[in-house]
Amino acid sequence: MKLLSEENIDNPIFKTGKYGKAYISNHENIYFNFSHCDKLVLCSISDREVGVDVEFNDPEIDLDIAKNYFYNSEFESIMNSQNPSDKFFSYWVLKESYMKYTGLGFNLNLDSFEIIIEDKIRLKNDDKNLKFNLFDVDGYKVGIADHYDVSDLIEYDVNDLF
Repeated sequence: MKLLSEENIDNPIFKTGKYGKAYISNHENIYFNFSHCDKLVLCSISDREVGVDVEFNDPEIDLDIAKNYFYNSEFESIMNSQNPSDKFFSYWVLKESYMKYTGLGFNLNLDSFEIIIEDKIRLKNDDKNLKFNLFDVDGYKVGIADHYDVSDLIEYDVNDLF
């Protein structure tokens, strides 16, 4: 609630959409999304739709997940990288942040869209001009899909949020 109050959002009424994405029904043009992994929680609040994901960068990840569920070009990029698990989690958080951005979550297949990671991260055949942001935070990967370039994350101690 502290984050919402910092954005002058009082007395929010939370509801969920058809596929489970939460939204605030009594404030127009306020969008948020959150994700958590272990002890890390990620939240983004925006005036436009947003999706976020955070995952622990586990070097023991089974890369067959990418082989079976990602685009072939994404899998090849992972396998040709100097650090395949790091590249896998880059794709994973970007793909899941997009799935959450759409509001479909895992109702949108991981191989139904392609993420291009080059100088600029982008969605292939994107007609919405989305921005993808990727961060490394203490052994975790963070992905954000929205309409803004995010240059930094603000970290809070859990005790500061209440």
